[in-house]
Amino acid sequence: MSSMTIFDRSAKLRQRERAANNPDVEVFDYVKDEVGYRLADRVFDIKRQFKHVVDLGCGRGYVSQHISADNVAKLTMCEMSPSILKHAKGPEDGVEVERLVIDEEGPLPFQDVDLVVSSLSLHWVNDLPGTFERVMKCLKPDGAFLGCLFGGDTLFELRCSLQLASLERSGGIAPHVSPMAHVRDVGSLLTRAGFVMQTVDTDEIKIGFPSMIELMIDLQGMAENNAAINRVAHLPRDNILAAASIYKELYGDEKGVPATFQVIYFLGWKPDPSQPKPLERGSGEVSIKDLYRLDEIVKEIHKKDRTE
Repeated sequence: MSSMTIFDRSAKLRQRERAANNPDVEVFDYVKDEVGYRLADRVFDIKRQFKHVVDLGCGRGYVSQHISADNVAKLTMCEMSPSILKHAKGPEDGVEVERLVIDEEGPLPFQDVDLVVSSLSLHWVNDLPGTFERVMKCLKPDGAFLGCLFGGDTLFELRCSLQLASLERSGGIAPHVSPMAHVRDVGSLLTRAGFVMQTVDTDEIKIGFPSMIELMIDLQGMAENNAAINRVAHLPRDNILAAASIYKELYGDEKGVPATFQVIYFLGWKPDPSQPKPLERGSGEVSIKDLYRLDEIVKEIHKKDRTE
């Protein structure tokens, strides 16, 4: 299956390696730590025992560090950056841990996995349909794929400010913020890969910074700086200063400037005969045109049940 090359994966690997070797790397983990905690909480909401869980694109263990031996027997941590994987935080004692250097775009050497989780990694993948299909193949029937990625509204303030500055100073617009998926795209990807009982929702995290400069420094420290294949290699100083001024004027106040991170969460299940099935068409007992009197209908049903 062919796919468009949107991101420079070798550049993204260099960015991750550089961030991992930064002595202050933990300073920049605040967004990914928070999102990883929220995603791990969704793992706990699935009331079952998992023999084998795969953390795809584990980063510095943003989800793995919260995994509990109460419901997970084995955890495989996968990451494309060897330096990040080496120092990634693992789960508590009692969980068997395996660490593998694996690119999210490459083959997944797993079979009959109970759960695949992925936190803030897939938005840098070129072939998302292929990745979703490979995850589907490695899951066992009734296995789940639970993950999150940055959505299209992430850093819209930075995107608009850089575009306006480029238009003013350079006479044209260049891509300075990588393109990202939207909610409808994630739902379509799950359906295309064959997942059922899907759930897709979004969350927003707003963080304040003194100025746009500090935001860009933190993005580099997170390894979330631009890796688009057609990115501009050098951003002139004049453009940066102009963009910072525009950012402050459009979105800032006396406290600083905000930055929005939109997080898209998704959950899909591999089909299995044991899963709940929708009722057949025409089997409903209440017409949709009677929804306005739903309370009356419920009372009538309860009254009928008591008499029977």
